[in-house]
Amino acid sequence: MAEITAGMVKELREKTDAPMMECKKALSEAEGDMAKAEELLRVKLGSKAGKAAGRVTAEGVVASYMDGTTGALLEVNCETDFVTKNDSFLALAQKAAELIAKNNPADVAALGALPYSLDGFGPTLEDVRKGLIGKIGENMSFRRFKRFASGAKLAAYLHGSRIGVVVEYEGDDTAAKDVAMHVAAMKPVALTSADVPADLIAKERSVATAKADEDRKVAEAAGKPVQSAEIVAKRIEGGVQKYLKEVSLFNQTFVKNDKQTVEQMLKATSTNVKAFTLYVVGEGIEKKVDDFAAEVAAQVAAAQR
Repeated sequence: MAEITAGMVKELREKTDAPMMECKKALSEAEGDMAKAEELLRVKLGSKAGKAAGRVTAEGVVASYMDGTTGALLEVNCETDFVTKNDSFLALAQKAAELIAKNNPADVAALGALPYSLDGFGPTLEDVRKGLIGKIGENMSFRRFKRFASGAKLAAYLHGSRIGVVVEYEGDDTAAKDVAMHVAAMKPVALTSADVPADLIAKERSVATAKADEDRKVAEAAGKPVQSAEIVAKRIEGGVQKYLKEVSLFNQTFVKNDKQTVEQMLKATSTNVKAFTLYVVGEGIEKKVDDFAAEVAAQVAAAQR
């Protein structure tokens, strides 16, 4: 039997983008014949992993893993909502979240190098990902993750599988869980007005300025009095301050009691929220809009292959 070297496995993997163990198996079956091994992989996986790599993954799930004061929040993307119901895909996402919490990988590449086997694929998480791409026929990727290990208590909330929140806090567990649910519903961008990113403030001020300019033009065209520059400036600043209150967690009206803000609720329960992390699946990704019937047909074709 021909000796299968690491270099041969690496070469075949680079040619096919197939998982490492699948490459090794194919080379063994082909007795070291590279061309035959490549053909075996095409028969088994259809070279799907390589072909799928460039496709947009705007669907997916958010997974979390908590163990005391250590935890992780992870977004795993795929191409269509069909795959988010696949047991193997869900198992991959959940295990990846656990591995993040336990191993503290520096980035997605380091995450992929961690040991894991599933459905005959392995020995790394990345090998399993590529193997499932070939098996399912759809691209999938680890988009982003955050590990929590500051020593603060953790409250996690998943709204279905598309929105995930982790709150770092000290104090009442129920209050923290309520805050996590509030964040999922109201989607604040920062704890306080002072924490709102400068680029978002600048964007809001630009919108308010453009609106004021449009109002001036309308007034001039109608022959009505135009507000002074001082009043306009106050209007613009008032709009910015209103925006800051709307997007900062502590200033938002608490979803379970519209008579108090989140900050007031936390004070009443002696709870201190130190930070929160919010993931919404596909946020910021430009999603390709396909005809639904064509999408279903594509899924059926992929399953038949």
